[in-house]
Amino acid sequence: MNPKVDLLITGCHVVCFDQAATIIEDGAIAITGNTISWLGKAAEAPTAKETLQARDTIAMPGLIDCHVHTAQQFLHGKLQAIQRRGELRNPMWQRYLIPFESGLTPEDVHASGLAAYAAMIRSGTTCFLEAGGPFADQMGRAADEIGIRGRIALSTMDTEEDLPANMRCSTAEALRRSEELVLRWKDHPRVNAWLALRQIIVNTDALRQGMCELSHALSTPIHTHLAEGTYEVDYAIAHWGVRPAEYLEQTQCLDHYVHAAHSVLLSTHEVDLYAQRDVSACHCALNNYRIGVPRVLEMMHRGIRIGFGTDGAATRASLDMFQVLHGAVLGQQAVAGTPYHVDLPATHEQILHQALRGGAAAARLSNSIGSLETGKLADIVLVGTTDPDQFPVVDPMITLAESTVGRDVQTVIIDGRIVLRDGELTTVDLAPMREHLRNQYQRIMTRYDEVIG
Repeated sequence: MNPKVDLLITGCHVVCFDQAATIIEDGAIAITGNTISWLGKAAEAPTAKETLQARDTIAMPGLIDCHVHTAQQFLHGKLQAIQRRGELRNPMWQRYLIPFESGLTPEDVHASGLAAYAAMIRSGTTCFLEAGGPFADQMGRAADEIGIRGRIALSTMDTEEDLPANMRCSTAEALRRSEELVLRWKDHPRVNAWLALRQIIVNTDALRQGMCELSHALSTPIHTHLAEGTYEVDYAIAHWGVRPAEYLEQTQCLDHYVHAAHSVLLSTHEVDLYAQRDVSACHCALNNYRIGVPRVLEMMHRGIRIGFGTDGAATRASLDMFQVLHGAVLGQQAVAGTPYHVDLPATHEQILHQALRGGAAAARLSNSIGSLETGKLADIVLVGTTDPDQFPVVDPMITLAESTVGRDVQTVIIDGRIVLRDGELTTVDLAPMREHLRNQYQRIMTRYDEVIG
């Protein structure tokens, strides 16, 4: 007789997102340790130490947020209020985002992490890629406590531009602190660290080259913003005579370790470079269409490792990846479908599949997450199907792709552990985080208003 598995999820529709597009009606998933050990019909399931009855739900892999700014969580709604007054100025990252991060304490970032990662889990995200911010260890501390999978990173800026002094450092210090961060977190089972370059405008050639060499020495990706705005393209052309991705290629810094967030304003040649150098990318669908026409479908068709991301709560005020994917479908219809009399150039199902499989590839975790398969990590989301906008469930894939938003998520399992049960976190009490925010929010915002003028 086989020994009992640790956890059995039973009675749900199982949408695997594997190569065979497997869907199991009235299915079950067995978990042993942190790994999926069996999938099949509920009637054939093995015995378990714990059984989770999951009737009226759909089981799917956890979503991956491929570009998030943890430290900007408490900027939620502030930029929209400034915009409503007609006072918002560009470039946003320089005038508003960096100044906000510069005023945070380590405990502010820890609290921000708890809030951000709780929001992710409650909307079905089980893995995140941090863009790079202050006090990265506090992000890791929060991720460890709440039970999410993630890649933290330290923001690096070594130029003497008009930036807060505490957000800048020397090239040598940026490299040293980044390497130490990666090494400190290398053995954690869920939370590790990546390298990060904020963007080419605020990074010197020496830092870019040093970070490239460090990525190879540590076998660790570099998370950066690339082709995000017209100012960046104009800067690259003015200083180097080529576009941003072309410049990284010219300096031999564009390779398979680069994870390029946004990647909106790419030339055809730059898309070729992404494909040739195996660069991964992230499409932040709720923000990118304000910048330009993202070449998402082209990158998907070229096999580029492109995932999707929220860009954090500051600019869109939501960490719901389902909403991001709905936005991607509509955005691609507008820019790649309607102008050519093409209906749905990318379907909801295709975008959801890309978010999972492409997101796992961008996270360098294709062998571990992104689909429900025996031997993969047990990062599983159970989506409810009993709300009026969810039934009848004609096809569970269609329900997931077209009708689901984060509020439909009921239960989340990460690394084999139930971290959200019936909509409630099981890992941490958020009351201390809320108390910290109540006590510190006015201080944070008073200082922020003074800095941004």
